[in-house]
Amino acid sequence: MPLKKTIKKAQNLKRQGKSSSSQAGAFVEEEMDRIREGKTGAKNAKQAIAIGLSKARQAGVDIPSKKGGKSSGSSRIAQKKVSPSRSRAGEARMKKEGHAAASHKALSMQAHKAAMKRTKAERHESAMKAARTRAENKKAA
Repeated sequence: MPLKKTIKKAQNLKRQGKSSSSQAGAFVEEEMDRIREGKTGAKNAKQAIAIGLSKARQAGVDIPSKKGGKSSGSSRIAQKKVSPSRSRAGEARMKKEGHAAASHKALSMQAHKAAMKRTKAERHESAMKAARTRAENKKAA
């Protein structure tokens, strides 16, 4: 379960009118911290990000499911509650996973791979939007 401060941070971002991906970023950031501290683990950066996004969805952040996802959002919500012993076993298994998935190098490589899957026009559009956002934030400050 996400920390209360993470949920408050996401709610604050929502109040400010930030996008759902920005709100979800708070949960992904928390998950990275948990992995670095050794409380949990992940096989790779992609899995670590997926865990954070899953927690964001559970907390009510309006993130669409993966584009090629097999189940709809409504069926995913109807999942059965996991027994405590199974839950503990899962947590114990996750602790044994590696912690390098949350390293800066692993996250950088993941971001680079994700960017390379996009077209040049999409990357350009994203960069232009970032520049506009920086300019707006500079004026506001």
